[in-house]
Amino acid sequence: MKKIIVKDQIEGAEKGYEIIKEALDNGSLNVIGLATGSTPIKLYERLRNSDIDFTNTVSVNLDEYVGLEPTHDQSYNYFMKENLFDAKPFKVSYLPNGSNLDAEAESTHYEKLLKENPVDLQILGIGTNGHIGFNEPGSAFDSRTRKVELTEETIEANSRFFASKDDVPTHAYSMGIGTILDSKKILLFAYGEEKADAIASFINGAITEDLPASALKNHNDVTIIMDEAAASKL
Repeated sequence: MKKIIVKDQIEGAEKGYEIIKEALDNGSLNVIGLATGSTPIKLYERLRNSDIDFTNTVSVNLDEYVGLEPTHDQSYNYFMKENLFDAKPFKVSYLPNGSNLDAEAESTHYEKLLKENPVDLQILGIGTNGHIGFNEPGSAFDSRTRKVELTEETIEANSRFFASKDDVPTHAYSMGIGTILDSKKILLFAYGEEKADAIASFINGAITEDLPASALKNHNDVTIIMDEAAASKL
């Protein structure tokens, strides 16, 4: 596991950009796994403002809220278009379909897409409770793409993006931990003091389903990019 400590999100975005660019240039990045939320925003800004070309690259996303149409302004489909896809189109971009309420069918369909498009580089954030994707504490390390119920903590954290907490979806489709671990390379970003406990537990603690991110210790190619605040308890 490689650890990179940076001053802030801008420097973190630059480091992430360099890793992505190198993988594209050496031909090892055919499929990239993308994350949403506030953590990767500066990275996507850096990619938008570069001359990087993704037109021969496939993207797959970690997750999507259940019950939101792709055009909803809080859907992750909308987020990706606004923050990356409109400026940097990919060969094809796959996201779970949150408007499909048949959880078994959607999960099976997305797992099939991922098997057909194995991820070369997966971008991740980490939640304050150690979640990755929407794999909350207690998620099995061999879990696959599925419908998950969001914890109160995650709903609360996401409520800032909605008009009220009551509008926040309570479920999401998410790649499972086992699905994430299938990625050839994983790039995890962590920013802010509120992530310090999760980062310390992840790096220094035991491998346990109580801390989903700890499963990444079972992977042989993980790079963590964190700012000084997130690394403050190491």
